[in-house]
Amino acid sequence: MNEWLKKTVAKAKELWGKWRPIQKVILIGIIVAVIFAIVMVARLSAKPTTVRLFNSPVTDQNRLTQILDRIDQEGRTAYASEDGYISVDDDRTARYLREILISEQLVPSSVDPWAGFFDRSWSTTDADQNVKLKNAIQKQLKQHIEAIADVQSADVNLVLPETALFTEDQKPVSASVILRVTGNSDLLTNRHRVQGIQRLILSAVEGLREENLIITDSSGNQINDFEGMAESDRVSIIEKQQKLIRKQEVELRARILNALQKTFTEDRCRDMVVTIEMDMSQKTSDSTEYSPIQIKADNPDTPYDDSEFRDTLPLSQQTVTKEWQGTGYNPEGPAGVEGQTPPTYSDMSNVIGRSTETGVTQNNVINTKQTSEITSPKIDRISVSVNLDGKWKRAKDDSGNVIIEDGSIKREYTPVSPEEQAEAVRLIQGAIGYNRDRGDRVEVTNLQYDRADQFEEEDAAYFAAIQRRRTILLVLVAVAVALIGFILFRVISRELERRRREREARLLAEQQAARERALWEAKEDGMEVTMSVEETRRMELQENAISMAKEHPEDVAMLIRTWLMEE
Repeated sequence: MNEWLKKTVAKAKELWGKWRPIQKVILIGIIVAVIFAIVMVARLSAKPTTVRLFNSPVTDQNRLTQILDRIDQEGRTAYASEDGYISVDDDRTARYLREILISEQLVPSSVDPWAGFFDRSWSTTDADQNVKLKNAIQKQLKQHIEAIADVQSADVNLVLPETALFTEDQKPVSASVILRVTGNSDLLTNRHRVQGIQRLILSAVEGLREENLIITDSSGNQINDFEGMAESDRVSIIEKQQKLIRKQEVELRARILNALQKTFTEDRCRDMVVTIEMDMSQKTSDSTEYSPIQIKADNPDTPYDDSEFRDTLPLSQQTVTKEWQGTGYNPEGPAGVEGQTPPTYSDMSNVIGRSTETGVTQNNVINTKQTSEITSPKIDRISVSVNLDGKWKRAKDDSGNVIIEDGSIKREYTPVSPEEQAEAVRLIQGAIGYNRDRGDRVEVTNLQYDRADQFEEEDAAYFAAIQRRRTILLVLVAVAVALIGFILFRVISRELERRRREREARLLAEQQAARERALWEAKEDGMEVTMSVEETRRMELQENAISMAKEHPEDVAMLIRTWLMEE
């Protein structure tokens, strides 16, 4: 193999050397073109294919923006061309997005989401085409429904009757769908999602109406019977209304109770009941109000109202005057028949007379204000009830000591004054927007709270504090007595020690004086006296101590104090 490769390389070099420059350039150009073609093919094959979301362009720019924004909310990528065509990455994504857009009614009326799902050739009959149409719609509808989250499978059956000659003989289009969902899904009970699936099916099948569409679960229970769900919807609406009322009651109670507790403290204002009665029915009222026309506005510089009003303002006026002069005419009926005219008017026949008639027609204008309002909900009545406790105070004697009765502290109760109750009522009325005509009611009562347990705890704490003070006082007295005894003991012991030292010093002085006197007497008698070594040493130490005490009295005092403390 190596020899063959070597021969091939050598032969290529030989041919390359024999070629002319133009041949070399052509070869290099061919190689470059082949490489470029391979790269372009690789790039085109690597480019992701896209599927059109609708086979018709979306010409409405606002609707196109809404569709792209909704697709972006789902985290999917969409491509919009300049002519309005929308494309997505794959067919599954297209089915999923079509289901969302159809359920939320974002598909324009000019776009048929099911266009292009079937083709027709020249050899196809109408019957074949109808079967293909039915199968295509069932297949694509099944795929769309199964693309919905929580739907495991769906069975779709359509009935597309043939077109009848007369309208009364035309049978309606009907459909039945069976849904199988996951175990923890709420799709079968979520009315919004069921309505989305229903709109999806109605949009897919031409001529299908809601009354001819049956959607059931795997057990055969119809889930798109919204008329039968009216009672449950009413119960749900009532629950939401009651929840709204409870929320308003809690907020109003917290606001009023917080204001009262800052004045009467939390311990005296604990309980409050707020009841709100609301009319949740929707009412529409139309009213017309007529008001006079203002000719002159009020001058704010004057202390009185100098405005001028008129009930009406002439808009147009017409005066008509009719004059008549001549012979009066009294018709008597056909010729030869006696007339029915009363004699009084018959006598006036052919009498020459004159009459004048004047009429004035005037069109006036007034201020008219028409108001149309819808009220829902409306507060019918607000009732607030709160209890305020009075003040409790410990009874004390003239000396300021707490009075004890039957083993407990005596207390005095001061009820809430009527003035304070009236002020509390005014505060609550201002907080709830009191309306007497509406029937609002505010009650502030003064009932004593049961404070037996609280008073027992306070009494126990009070007597325990007294016992602690007594115990601490006895301990302090014992400590003081022990300290005084120790001080007396030290004083007495020091006094006894001082007396002992003085007695020893006095004895030593007497002994020393006796020895000196004996020596002196011996010298006078001419006797030769010799001192022992111990006495000589003692005399030296005594002289040294005396001289040191004279030179350093503070050090000597410190030394003596140390000796005394050690002893």
